[in-house]
Amino acid sequence: MKHSRFLDKQAHGVFIITTTSFTQDGSIDFDSVDSLIEFYLEKGVSGMTILGMMGEATKLSTNELESFVKHVIQRVNDRIPVVVGVSDAGLSNLVRLARFSMDAGCAGVMVAPISGLNTDHKLYGYFAQVFDALGPDVPVCYQDYPQSTGVHISVECFNRLVKDFPQLVMLKHEDCPGLSKLTQVRDTAKYQNLRRVSVLTGNGGLYLPQELARGADGAMTGFAYPEMLVAVVALHASGKAERAEDLFDAYLPLVRYEQQPGFGLAVRKEVLRRRGVIACALTRAPGPSLSQRDHMELSQLIARLDRRLRELG
Repeated sequence: MKHSRFLDKQAHGVFIITTTSFTQDGSIDFDSVDSLIEFYLEKGVSGMTILGMMGEATKLSTNELESFVKHVIQRVNDRIPVVVGVSDAGLSNLVRLARFSMDAGCAGVMVAPISGLNTDHKLYGYFAQVFDALGPDVPVCYQDYPQSTGVHISVECFNRLVKDFPQLVMLKHEDCPGLSKLTQVRDTAKYQNLRRVSVLTGNGGLYLPQELARGADGAMTGFAYPEMLVAVVALHASGKAERAEDLFDAYLPLVRYEQQPGFGLAVRKEVLRRRGVIACALTRAPGPSLSQRDHMELSQLIARLDRRLRELG
């Protein structure tokens, strides 16, 4: 996709969710950050999202967050849009990181609801505050990930936010089960003549072929083989849905293995390490790590993937 300065409803393709690379002593490994960025660009991603829930943002200090954002945006150097996850329990913290990121050159910010918003009324009120504090010039992606946040947004409430706040330009769709919700988002917007928003999906790409068929514009997730996500989205867009499914199926066992809650980040980082992209697979404490048996399973899954890809040609 052609990169414009700001995120908008035309966003599509694969916005890769990046990990945050650490050295063995737990400090940010900026050399690995650089190699990871170049790896993602080489694999053809359309955009990049940093400091998402798989980016260990809550384990970084304010200084680390800002230095990481500045470093990534400078390294990307406007080659693709960069979205920054700014979710925070404190609104002032959220706004500060969002403004810093926009000033540094990011294309927009991603915000997930805080816990405890157990009605649409509370949820709408919270995001009204967020949008007002950010101002109309900051494009926002709503992260709908109730498995982590515990907050469920109805299609009606989301549509109301779209109607009332033009800076809401993207939905990161991760509700599960959520395929019918995705269909409702697209259908009700059409019936109600609402403006279109971009919809990118998460969950490691676990349901990507079906989500694309239901109107998603692509993926915003971080599977350790981004070339699969890019190829599946491109094949589907060119009308080769069956070929897209065949390719996806080859990777599915590894996609599923990486999607284990509370464990998948360690798998993702280890695969990236094995692929020579990052130097160390460490997750910051408290975080998951792989046992010897886990390493053996992962090796078997990668070997099976390699065989299947050779068979597919």
